[in-house]
Amino acid sequence: MIRIGALVSGGGTNLQAILDAIDKGEIDGQVTAVVSSKEGAYALERAASRGIETAVMRKKDYDSPADYDKALADYFEARNIDLIVYAGFMLILGKDFTDRFENRMINIHPALIPSFCGKGYYGLHVHEAALKKGVKVTGATVHFVTAECDAGPIILQKAVEVKDGDTPETLQRRVMEQAEWVIYPEAVKLFAQNRLEVKDGIVRIKEK
Repeated sequence: MIRIGALVSGGGTNLQAILDAIDKGEIDGQVTAVVSSKEGAYALERAASRGIETAVMRKKDYDSPADYDKALADYFEARNIDLIVYAGFMLILGKDFTDRFENRMINIHPALIPSFCGKGYYGLHVHEAALKKGVKVTGATVHFVTAECDAGPIILQKAVEVKDGDTPETLQRRVMEQAEWVIYPEAVKLFAQNRLEVKDGIVRIKEK
């Protein structure tokens, strides 16, 4: 069983999807620590209601980004975390942090990378950009986290149809329901089963 740590900043719907999959016995793991970048994030309530350890670590409380990254990494390492999941975490961490958890930290992005990704593409901004471009298909991508935003090796992707009359809000909801909440728990399951192999920046999913 793997020990999972989560980084959150908001509601934590993707965290909930992972917790639900654990409850169903689909993931051989347990979320044991949830850290928020700000106070009042509803994701903290989701965790606390299950007796999961929570903490608030605000970047502004540290002397430098490097100090913040080190404190976060030390926190997770002290708790023997095997996998860190970004669950609506709104900060970009530096290379020192990502190197310490290389191929052990994953994120979900609400688009089909390499489209509509990178700095500035988060939340509704992603869906606004997709609609403005007039794409017919969007989706979600689970990838390993590296120091370069949204550029890590891709684990899973799932496409979602863009419909006439969509707003950023309706598209966001459909992408969450049809893609994010499906492939994020699946990626965590594959990691727990030790079935993800990264070679030359490409992820291969090993047979069971």
